Amino acid sequence: MSTKLLPHTKLAIGSVTPTALVCGDPERVRRVAAYLEKPQLLAEWREYVTYRGVYHGRTLTVCSHGIGAPGAAIAFEELIEAGAKRIIRIGSCGSLQPHVRPGDLVIATAAVQRTGYGREVAPTGYPAVADMALTLALRDTAVSLGYMPHTGIVLTRDAFFTGVNPAAAPSHQQMAEANVLAVEMECAALFLVGSLRQIPTAAILAVDGVVTTEPDMMEAFDPHQDVVRAGVEQAIQVALNSVEIGD
Repeated sequence: MSTKLLPHTKLAIGSVTPTALVCGDPERVRRVAAYLEKPQLLAEWREYVTYRGVYHGRTLTVCSHGIGAPGAAIAFEELIEAGAKRIIRIGSCGSLQPHVRPGDLVIATAAVQRTGYGREVAPTGYPAVADMALTLALRDTAVSLGYMPHTGIVLTRDAFFTGVNPAAAPSHQQMAEANVLAVEMECAALFLVGSLRQIPTAAILAVDGVVTTEPDMMEAFDPHQDVVRAGVEQAIQVALNSVEIGD
């Protein structure tokens, strides 16, 4: 008798461990899997690549979710259906503050929700908020490893490259004045899914640019700088080592 697989991730129900780490980039998932003992490829379909393995005696799952809230939310929902009880995102973001520099770590406590996905799944004004205990576990782990993360609100939006309808786009300058730390594309979806499905979610992000002075134009954006790669490695280490605290 064949096992029924979930439609988008091709994960089998029951195949995912209680703790799941998620990343936008499938290659980043492979970087996380390299830290695991006996990494096993569970599924690879569309943008969703999923591994399971052991880290310091705990079995974990790590899955890619692609770019943008709708596709990421599909990954989060199917991970939960397959067995996840808590989800931590290891992502990247663009800084909105002068003191938040490329390579820095940002731990998101909540997200300003500016996505089409969010408008369809939750009432107007419904907050996108990370789980407090899991977020504190990330912060405490980062500090214990000698890192100094920024902690606060991020902006989640849909568009990456600029368009021709600025009235519909969130103002980075206004967000900066409101002390929003950074902008990215998936945290609000993760936090909304967590609240709606009643599971803890949290996110740690590596800063890959400063969008207030370097707009996200194709010729200016470079997420592969050495300082950014170092920040991503730090974020991976923090997420992996926070699992024990968050359990």
